[in-house]
Amino acid sequence: MKYDIIIVGSGPGGYVAAIRASQLGKKVAIVERESLGGICLNWGCIPTKALLKSAQVFDYIKHAEDFGINISKAKVDFAATIKRSRGVADGMSKGVQFLMRKNKIDVIMGTGKLIKGNKVLVTNDKGEEQEISSPHIIIATGGRAKELPNLPIDGKKIIEYRKAMSLSLQPKKMVVVGAGAIGAEFAYFYNTIGTEVVIVEFLEQGLLPREDAEISKELGKAFRKAGIEVLANTAVLSVDGSGNKLKVKVKNRKSEKEDTIECDIVLSAAGVSANIENIGLEDLGIKTDKGLIQVDEFYQTNVAGIYAIGDVVPGPALAHVASAEGIVCVEKICGEDPHPINYNNIPGCTYCHPEVASVGYTEAAAKEAGYELKIGKFPFSASGKASAAGHKEGFVKVIYDAKYGEWLGSHMIGENVTEMIAEVVAARKLETTGHEIIKTIHPHPTMSEAIMEASAAAYDEVIHL
Repeated sequence: MKYDIIIVGSGPGGYVAAIRASQLGKKVAIVERESLGGICLNWGCIPTKALLKSAQVFDYIKHAEDFGINISKAKVDFAATIKRSRGVADGMSKGVQFLMRKNKIDVIMGTGKLIKGNKVLVTNDKGEEQEISSPHIIIATGGRAKELPNLPIDGKKIIEYRKAMSLSLQPKKMVVVGAGAIGAEFAYFYNTIGTEVVIVEFLEQGLLPREDAEISKELGKAFRKAGIEVLANTAVLSVDGSGNKLKVKVKNRKSEKEDTIECDIVLSAAGVSANIENIGLEDLGIKTDKGLIQVDEFYQTNVAGIYAIGDVVPGPALAHVASAEGIVCVEKICGEDPHPINYNNIPGCTYCHPEVASVGYTEAAAKEAGYELKIGKFPFSASGKASAAGHKEGFVKVIYDAKYGEWLGSHMIGENVTEMIAEVVAARKLETTGHEIIKTIHPHPTMSEAIMEASAAAYDEVIHL
């Protein structure tokens, strides 16, 4: 069978690329070995947010008296929480199935491998093979949990994120290795429903080590208040699973002090590895570097007619990045004139509590780039909406170039900030200055007023501080 475009992988990069190609009049096939929607819809973004919502509801109930509401003591039904999360994921995957039918995209279930002659060999779960061909093949095979050499994942006691959202029993104590977004979100979820949690992070900054340092510090305060222990600048030396309890041996990289933590489960959340094995890269001579496929600004590999997007190429391993890359890639193939993605204007969100959202330069990175800065902060403790909602923790931080007023970056921590960051992304895309944000009337009372107030603070015009 011949197609105009074949996409291998149906995650948020693959299925979005397929739909855009269909919109542009192309005959499209998508190859998927497991479930439509990939990791994001089935085991990542969507089901984790369902778990986090359950944790948030439980947290509200525990603090209901703070809002003048008396209710009887609540408890978590762990199995029902997991079941709801899986149900949400299944519903979203079925939604992608509908979109494939609506856009007349052929879905071929099986494992795809690129072979010479611009073809893909697809093997289904019965071992049956078929060849399909196209002048344009997009690799969108996504990623998986990175496995550390001294932390082999066995799926029982040492687990990764997929198992963490489908455990049959709630662990009493968990060690989370890695304090990035995945580690922070699962730490918040399990701690909130009653599991004792210890986070071990190799880097010195600790929680969310890629975020602005002030954000990491603020989240650390919130996590410690919630009872989560965070061991920053600490390496995992070994895990002994021979007894009833796991024994995690750790070492502080500064003091060189060693310690042993006993727990029921270790969650490895140390990052993502690209799924590029056994898909034909070597046979076609497709270049890779450090486990990632090398591409140009429009996602063309070094082999004509072969492209790659999402977690298999350099850049943030985020669903919205994969989707954007898929659209740019397909539009270029179809003769459109898309703009290359500005990777310095990619928002990042972490959905623990308090939430974290950011885009652009951190303060340290902006200084390193040589900018003279105007920095403003507005705490949610001064926000009327935050006080009314009972969520006064956190702040909005904005960073402007002092010379031209360019909005270099923004970093937020607090209630619902993941819904606020898009304002900054859009404003930066439109090259909006600090003074324009100050003069943009924000509705009152809202959490988003903090963006305007923080901008005003950067220019010594803040009203409510």
